[in-house]
This record gives sequence, structure tokens and C-alpha cells, in this order.
Amino acid sequence: MKAGERPKLVRGVRQESRRFRLLVIVVGFFLVSLTFVFVSKPDAILFSLNGKLPVEQAPTSILIQQKVNEPSGESRKTSTDALRGDPKVVDDEADAKPKGTGGGSEEEEGRVLSEPDPTSGMMEPTHNNDGNGHKSHQETLGGGGDGESKGNDEEGEHAEQKHKVTLPTVSNYTIHDAAEDTENAKQEGMNNVQQGSKPLCDFSNFRANVCEMRGDVRIHPTATSVLFMEPEGSQRDEVWKIKPYPRKGDEFCLSHITEVTVKSSKVAPECTKYHNVPAVIFSLTGYTGNLFHDFTDVLVPLFTTASEFNGEVQFLITDMALWWTIKYQTVLQKLSKYPVIDFSKDDQVHCFKHAIVGLHAYMEFTIDSTKAPHNYSMADFNRFMRGAYSLGRDSVTVLGEYPKIKPRLLIIKRHRTRMFLNLDEIISMAEELGFEVVIDEANVSSDISRFARLVNSVDVMMGVHGAGLTNCVFLPQHATLIQIVPWGGLDWISRTDFGNPAELMGLRYKQYSIGVDESSLTDQYPRDHEIFKNPISFHQRGFDFIRQTFMDKQNVKLDCKRFRPILLEALDNLNP
Repeated sequence: MKAGERPKLVRGVRQESRRFRLLVIVVGFFLVSLTFVFVSKPDAILFSLNGKLPVEQAPTSILIQQKVNEPSGESRKTSTDALRGDPKVVDDEADAKPKGTGGGSEEEEGRVLSEPDPTSGMMEPTHNNDGNGHKSHQETLGGGGDGESKGNDEEGEHAEQKHKVTLPTVSNYTIHDAAEDTENAKQEGMNNVQQGSKPLCDFSNFRANVCEMRGDVRIHPTATSVLFMEPEGSQRDEVWKIKPYPRKGDEFCLSHITEVTVKSSKVAPECTKYHNVPAVIFSLTGYTGNLFHDFTDVLVPLFTTASEFNGEVQFLITDMALWWTIKYQTVLQKLSKYPVIDFSKDDQVHCFKHAIVGLHAYMEFTIDSTKAPHNYSMADFNRFMRGAYSLGRDSVTVLGEYPKIKPRLLIIKRHRTRMFLNLDEIISMAEELGFEVVIDEANVSSDISRFARLVNSVDVMMGVHGAGLTNCVFLPQHATLIQIVPWGGLDWISRTDFGNPAELMGLRYKQYSIGVDESSLTDQYPRDHEIFKNPISFHQRGFDFIRQTFMDKQNVKLDCKRFRPILLEALDNLNP
């Protein structure tokens, strides 16, 4: 070997040795990195640091979308809460502000996904019109705490102890233990079995349409829709249109009510708020503002529908009337522990396991105990109202039990229409018989609590047919209600509106129909006019004519001599 070639050979060997070592280092680093990826899961580690990384910084590779039919179960977080590591979700009871003040529970941050079209690729079912502007899926019907999920820091720690990994997503998603998922699936299965083949809605009642669902129910106020999620393989395909106000057939009234779509579906927008109690959806427009209609159209049906839940129910109101919720907040708070949800101002997707759209209603100002849930009755409603306003008297005072205390008579005073023209004479007669007489007027602006206490303090209440008699709901048991019926063949209306309900509440009822000479109509028409000879014939002209002629334009001059026996009977009712 030549002297110059040996150094060249040594240098070449050294270079090859360095290349080999570099290759070994590279391969080794690659193997270590690959092992780290599969074993350590750096993405999960990165985002397990209390979820502090903002959503906009989350790698798109690990952003996942929540399954559409995720089992409802333990409280789940909104996407923002999951990313922030906040274990809290809205607690309706804890965050509740007084109802009717315009306040409610503070809204969670979260994204509401747009609702997929559940009818895409599917044929619409054939519907029949129910004659009231509603569409029913079939002509003959067969068979028939809520707050949002509660959470606190302790629950968050408990979740960490269970080793749940919260992933950053654009939707709500929490990985559950296998046992928990199984339990949730079982619960959903049980709920779907409860619904069974029973139609989602019942349009058979002549007064009110009602839909009731048990299972995975999603309420989306922005879309005015209620979706009942069907399991895979289900053949149910129902679409209903309902206006949740119990004046079925009254087209003028219902024209002001928001229509809600109730339908079965296999696709729906994601839940943004989860509730552990049932939902009841109803409207406050209609004829509310009139005391009688406040009760017959809303409060009595709402009691009938929601009382069974003992306050554990969430109200959602379409066509909100804030003043109304303020006026009746005592009743609303007695029926529900949670702030009402205003449909028109809510953009969330609320998920429930039980939902009722519309209110159970029967005859005017009456509960049909043979059809009502749990056989509720007007006596139950009377008891409920006395309890809601903490009224002291459950029953009238027996005459003579307290010798120095006179029986009390409340006369409902009216202005403008159906007034007593000889009120002073009536007061004198009643006092002569031994009554302590109280005069007051019930109107829309009345302080309900104050008037309720006044009504509950009396033994007899009397007044001309009108909304003020609705206050009989506050009377103690066995008190007497006396209704003065104006001229015009209005006996049947008067008995239906107040007579039957009063008796069903456990009250004594007396009805006094005035004669021609007691009516102010004699100042408007000659005595031989048909309006006096055959007033019933005018009923053919419709209720508007009846109201304008016999109610709005008539006052009463009571014949005290003729009326006196009615008050004597009321006194006699107070004897043991």
C-alpha cells in the first residue's frame, strides 16, 4: 500500500462510522417518539391540564362532533365550559331570581348548532285537519329537580376521580364510563317503552289539544319546535301543529297564539341545556288580562297539568306577557321552583326526558276530575289557591261561635257596566239582617294578595255576573257565593261560568235572576219590546250581541224585598 493511500482509507472509515451512528440516533429517536405517541397520548395530556387552552387554539385534529343521539344522563358541560375546565352547569334553583321580574337563571355560554332538516329524504305523512287550523297525524287517536342539570365544584372533583377525560370540541361532549353509558341507554330505552305506540299528541278534547312525550325530547324555541327522538328502526313518523292555549275552535283568539311544531325525528340539533325535570309549554296571550280568563284559560289548566310534579317542573312560555307573570308570580312559584323560560328570547336547545305541550282543560273554570291527571278537582284547586297565598281560613265561622263577631258579606262593586244602582239600599238591608258589609272592586290592577285575604275573611260574597266573581277561589270552604244574573236569558251562562265551579269547590251557591223592573234596559226599550217578551230569541245573533246588549249596556236596581230571602238563606247556611 502506498504511503498516501492509508490516511485516505482511515478518513473514509471514520466518515462511514459517523453516518452509521447518526442513522442509529435518528432511527432511535423515531422509535421513541412513536412509542410516546401511542402510549402517552400527548393530545390528551395537553388538554387534561384543567382544559385551560382556549377553543380557538385547540388543534383541529382532535376536534370532534357530538353524536346526535348521545344518551341523556349525568350533567354534561357546554363546549365552552368543557374547555375552561368549569364543572358547573346552570342550576335553575340556585340561580333563580323572582319570577316576573324579567330575571332568570344566567345563561350558559355554548353554541347552538343549526337544526338538520329531519324530513330530508323522507316522505311527509298524510295529515287530517282537526277543523281548528291544526293538523293531526291520524283521525282517530288511540290510547289516549326541572332545572337544568345541577353541578358544583364537588361534582367536578368527583368526575375527575372517575377519570373522565373532557375533550375540547365545538360541541358538548363528555366521555362516560362504560357502566354509566349502559345505565343511560337503559333509561332512554325505558322512556321510549313508556311512550310506546301512543301518539305524541291528543287532539280529541273539544277544548284543548295536548302533546305529551317521554324519552329524548328536544325543545328548540328559536325554531318553535319540539322533537321526539326516535330510536333506530322506529317506524313512527308524526308531525303535529299545536297552539298551546286552551281555546280550541276560537279562531280569533288562536290567531294571536304562536304555533309550535311537534314531530318525531331521528335527527335534531344538539342539546345545549339538559334538564332533569319535566317541561310544560303554554301561551300567555289569548284573553289573559281578564280575571276570569286568567283563571279559566291559564291558572286552572296549569294547576291541572303541573300540580303532580310538586314544583319539580320547568315552564316554557310562548307569547310571553311579563306583567302577567309578575301579577301571578305567587302561583307560578308555587307550581314551579324554576324561573320561566321565555320562548321568544331563548336560543338554546333544551333537552328533557318528559315534556307536555299545551294544558289540560275542560269546561269553563272547571276541572273534570274523571279525566284530569290524578283525578284533581276544583276542591283541590280551591285548597291550592288558599295555600299559595297563605290564607288563614279553611272554613267559614259557624254562626254564634263567636257572639261578638258578625258574619261578613262582601259585595263586589262594578263600574261602567252591570253596576248596582241602589247599592246603599242593599247595604242597609244586609246590615239590618246582621251582616258586616264590606264593599270592594276586583279589577285587572287589583293586588291579588290583598284581595285574596279580603275574600278569605268573609262568609258570603255577592255580585252581578262578571269576572270579579272569579275571586271565589279564595273563599273558605262552605262559604256562600251569590250571583246576580242580569236580564236576558243568561241563567245558563252564569251557572256554567260560576255556579258549577263554585259548587265543585265545596262552596254554597245561590243564583238570583233579576226581573224586568230591576233592569236598566227599561230606560232604553219600551216595555212591550221583544227584548223583554222573548230575550232568548236574541241569542241567535251571537255572543257579541248578547254581551253588548245584556252585559255592557245593562245595570241593576235590586228589588231588596224580593232579594231578602236569598241573604236569609246565606245566613242559615252558617248555622251548624
